[in-house]
Parts: sequence; structure tokens; C-alpha cells
Amino acid sequence: MDFTIEFHHIGVACRDIEQTAAAYEGLGYRRGETVFDPIQRVNICFLTHESMPCVELLEPADAQSPVVQTIEKNGTAPYHVCYAVDNLDETLRSLRKQRYIVAVKPQIACAIGGRRVVFLYKPEMGLIELVEKQKI
Repeated sequence: MDFTIEFHHIGVACRDIEQTAAAYEGLGYRRGETVFDPIQRVNICFLTHESMPCVELLEPADAQSPVVQTIEKNGTAPYHVCYAVDNLDETLRSLRKQRYIVAVKPQIACAIGGRRVVFLYKPEMGLIELVEKQKI
């Protein structure tokens, strides 16, 4: 492997950010600001805990949101794992050689400080997201 990755967050699709965030707060998570991502057509809220993984809640903003199908199929549930990388382009090239399929091309993510993200799929892994550690 010619790149390094670090765990960033678990993405959870939900019908209602308010209700789902309240459940996580009951486990000791701290809730961040909810923001609208017009590209993904979702409302996003990050939850942090000093000793547990970061969680990203994604609520569809409308019927065209890509998380609608996930929620219809699975209900509120984790559906992707995100990893932070130093060089998004190099990591993407390397993973494509390992037969990962680009599910969503690299784009700016407003909920992660304007850094680029890309979603990849591999049957043995499911959906993963890569986020660059720093803005370009």
C-alpha cells in the first residue's frame, strides 16, 4: 500500500436528525451544527465523543437525496465509513487499481470544512468515503 489512511467517521443515514442526535446525546455524544449540503441534498450533523468514534448523521433534504434509498431499505443505519487521507488523488488512483469503483466523483464537502471527498464502492467493503486532510 502506497498511501496512509486514518479513520475519520461513521456515516449514519437517518430520517430525522433531531431524534437520532438526541439518542446519541443520551450516550454522551456532543452534537455539532447541522448544515445543508446542496450537492448531496442532505442535512448533516457531526457528533463527537471523547472515547468513541465520530458519527456523521445524514438526513435527506428531499426525495432526490441519495440517502433516501438507504433509509427505505435499512431504516436508520450506518452505511459508510470515512477515512482521512493526505493526498486524495493519489489514494484514489491506488484504490482504483485495487478495483474500487467511484460511486461519487471527488467534490467539495461543505460539512467538512470545504475539503474534497470521494465515495468508493467495493463489494467486499461496501461504501467508503475518503476525505482529504487539508484543503487544496
